Amino acid sequence: MANQEKPPRVLLADDHDGVLACVSGLLRSECDIVGTVSDGFHVIAAVTNINPDLIVMDIGMPGMDGIRTARELRKMGCTAKIVFLTVSQDEDYISAAFAAGAAGYVLKARMQCDLITAVRKVLADGMFLWEPPPPPD
Repeated sequence: MANQEKPPRVLLADDHDGVLACVSGLLRSECDIVGTVSDGFHVIAAVTNINPDLIVMDIGMPGMDGIRTARELRKMGCTAKIVFLTVSQDEDYISAAFAAGAAGYVLKARMQCDLITAVRKVLADGMFLWEPPPPPD
């Protein structure tokens, strides 16, 4: 992200204020946090108004979940990159997230070590999926 003149504009979406505060704190030095919302309906409204470069979004939100929200954003022609930040390691959720247009998938339990890496990769037109630890021998 150091090559960009302006920091990327990031919208955060999660229904837990503590998570929003933590993510905002992690990304603040490299990104311009342009909004925080608590459900998918507010994501749609915020994207329409502020046109972020990146959306960091939970999957399990009230009203409209993150995967449905991502699908709606893509139908609207939204080109913002999407990184899901979630508790779910379920392969069906992972597949659905990427099918809906996500470029990154980070576990909340690993956000301290993975989120900045994921954001950098996704903004550089890459993809990020957390790596599960290898099974014990």
